[in-house]
Amino acid sequence: MRLLDRPDTVAALAPLIEREIAYRLLHGPHGAMLRHMATADSHLNQVSRAIARIRRGFHEQLRIDEVAAAAGMSASSLHAHFKAVTRMTPLEYQKQLRLQEARRLMLAAGTSAGAAGFAVGYDSPSQFSREYRRLFGAPPRQDIDSLQAAQDRLVEV
Repeated sequence: MRLLDRPDTVAALAPLIEREIAYRLLHGPHGAMLRHMATADSHLNQVSRAIARIRRGFHEQLRIDEVAAAAGMSASSLHAHFKAVTRMTPLEYQKQLRLQEARRLMLAAGTSAGAAGFAVGYDSPSQFSREYRRLFGAPPRQDIDSLQAAQDRLVEV
């Protein structure tokens, strides 16, 4: 941060400081985990590729074989390692992404529950509402109304 006050020294010292930060991270208490994450063929790296694939197409039908191929794993290996890392299955992860995006659409853009559910890949409004309630504890409209009311109270303060 002190380099910000001395822009003429940034080019010379920044690479050294970055190297020191990397050294301290890799040799600190979480170094083994960071090294494992950075290893190209580690299961954590493969699950990260699966997560990226699911995030890119969360609104589409999930095809486990495609996600497994993107991760460089078999479908059964993907399930086991995905659950070990995320504590959920790939389908549960996709569902959570969909519901969080639907909530964002309803809250930020004023999208109706039906339109938000459809936009994130649900074909059935009743299934969307059921799964939304299960994750957030209230049906979509009620949840959004309470979030907006809480937001309004914060703005008033």
